[in-house]
Amino acid sequence: MEINTHNAEILLSAANKSHYPQDDLPEVALAGRSNVGKSSFINTMLNRKNLARTSGKPGKTQLLNFFNIDDKMRFVDVPGYGYARVSKKEREKWSRMIEEYLTTRENLRAVVSLVDLRHDPSADDVQMYEFLKYYEIPVIIVATKADKIPRGKWNKHESAIKKKLNFDPSDDFILFSSVSKAGMDQAWDAILEKL
Repeated sequence: MEINTHNAEILLSAANKSHYPQDDLPEVALAGRSNVGKSSFINTMLNRKNLARTSGKPGKTQLLNFFNIDDKMRFVDVPGYGYARVSKKEREKWSRMIEEYLTTRENLRAVVSLVDLRHDPSADDVQMYEFLKYYEIPVIIVATKADKIPRGKWNKHESAIKKKLNFDPSDDFILFSSVSKAGMDQAWDAILEKL
């Protein structure tokens, strides 16, 4: 499938099922901690500066944001998890919303699970990966902020993340930088393969 990423726009934001787009376009969800660089990933992948708003304040995305890409597929940005400054009640609401989407959405083809290459995955990262494996949802692990680590240490960090996640070698693992655009082509290849 050829995709013209210039033809991309935010379509709608949804709090629950009744707001989801009603069609059969394939969707790829993006999940990760609040400050892992999800918006930067979306903007880099779509060659846009601020289609997805990046913010100095993590935890800004509070709804499921659907991005239409060339009328052929959608990215779905789910609220970042693990952010302390929202109430427990808010967090539970988000987690129900995310869970409902991930477990019931027939359009969903894969989840890009973003982790920060610089740090070991958090308990939330591990839980998300286990959740996706449990529900047999195809997962692509994207380790962001690769530009912040010398290339010679990439392998060491990658191994640490894989070990902590108990990574399944049949899944894709991509080192990514929104600064240098490293990993962008591999990420597109992995995504398109799942559609």
